[in-house]
Amino acid sequence: MKTTRKIGITIGDPNGIGPEIILKSFKDERLFEEVTPIVFSTKSILDQYIELLDYPISIHEINSLIQCKEGHVNVFTLPKEYQIQPGKFCEDAGEISYISLKTATNEMMNGQIDALVTAPINKSNIQNDEFQFKGHTEYFTSLSNTDISLMLLVYQNLRIALVTNHLPLEAVSASITKELICKKAELLNQTLRNDFGIIKPKIALLSLNPHSGDNGLIGNEEVKIINPVIKELNKQGMLVFGPFPADGFFANNGYIKFDGILAMYHDQGLAPFKILSQNQGVNFTAGLPIVRTSPDHGTAYDIAGKGIADETSFRNAIYSAIDICQKRAN
Repeated sequence: MKTTRKIGITIGDPNGIGPEIILKSFKDERLFEEVTPIVFSTKSILDQYIELLDYPISIHEINSLIQCKEGHVNVFTLPKEYQIQPGKFCEDAGEISYISLKTATNEMMNGQIDALVTAPINKSNIQNDEFQFKGHTEYFTSLSNTDISLMLLVYQNLRIALVTNHLPLEAVSASITKELICKKAELLNQTLRNDFGIIKPKIALLSLNPHSGDNGLIGNEEVKIINPVIKELNKQGMLVFGPFPADGFFANNGYIKFDGILAMYHDQGLAPFKILSQNQGVNFTAGLPIVRTSPDHGTAYDIAGKGIADETSFRNAIYSAIDICQKRAN
């Protein structure tokens, strides 16, 4: 049997669909050919979902990663039990989310696991004195002692990155600077080369304003900020084009001509991405020394515990983590 990669998996919010999509993913035993999964949870949480959803999966409980078994779902026991309440928001579920994330992160930082796949958290109930972040992306960026990272959504050959992540719209324009766009574009170029094996990536920059600002009639960010950045990046030898109005760019299939796309704000990139990927996409935090992926959806309280959650995005996140590890190793 070939050597598998140890992939850490956080449980996310135990009242969301995280536990269900984890279990469903490993009903496909072919995954064990590539992965030795370590779920950071209590065994009882998974046992409760196995009984609730009638998923006959064998769980191997461990207290140390040296106890891992290939071909099994290993569960790294957390020091807190929890009675699941599918679909319910509560503070205790947020505490479980954080303990799982912190424990998994410590093991990763110590080099004990190859990559980390995070199940969805509730960004509200996970907040505490140690976790005061708007999401996983900001958390891992801080822990990696990196001043900036890149939120990158991936589905097959579609790769959409963001200049700004979790910001209210009223704060986006003031945050769009030449320096920030340059750094994000450089990170995108770097990850396309190092993590996806594209030797000379073609990158599209989206405009901030409708119609790319109509030469300053509907905003001047394109004229004053984005256009000069594109010229500067081209001088550096990067293949960067745009800015493209987002509506026409996606409606006319312009995205298929590029290896990577840099959107200015969250929904500008994620709305078309989720439509095109049909809930099968992956969120990858690029620009960090670690490999972290996740499904491109949230806790989905409305369907939690009903056995109808689609695990495709989560399974794709696992395979993406494996692929990126391999690219970096090469």
